Amino acid sequence: HGIGSVFHTNPNILHYKNSEPAGKMAAGHTFTIEPMICENGNNYLMWPDDWTATTKDGGRSAQFEHTLLITPDGVEALTGKIETSPVQFWERDSNVHNGLWLGTSPSAKEREGALNSNLLNSN
Repeated sequence: HGIGSVFHTNPNILHYKNSEPAGKMAAGHTFTIEPMICENGNNYLMWPDDWTATTKDGGRSAQFEHTLLITPDGVEALTGKIETSPVQFWERDSNVHNGLWLGTSPSAKEREGALNSNLLNSN
């Protein structure tokens, strides 16, 4: 979902395959990605508080969120790691991307390289 003065603004991208129109992002836009991993099915039940959701089948689920900024030359993770962040095993041992990922813009890649040099060599 987008972020701004109104909570959960468009575009609202669902967590599962669907045919909803997604909108178009442009430089200066910010949005979040909230991966959700469910033990079983993806059907959900919304609680009366209109905030809490659970899986209908009672399976366990986990979710986290990252906020990204679209820049003229890429994307930057606004919720990226800092020097004191712990390195998780999937960041250290990945065959796809070794270390932290902070974005695709040149400035994000520069910060990412410096952080990875310090964090990966200290663990």
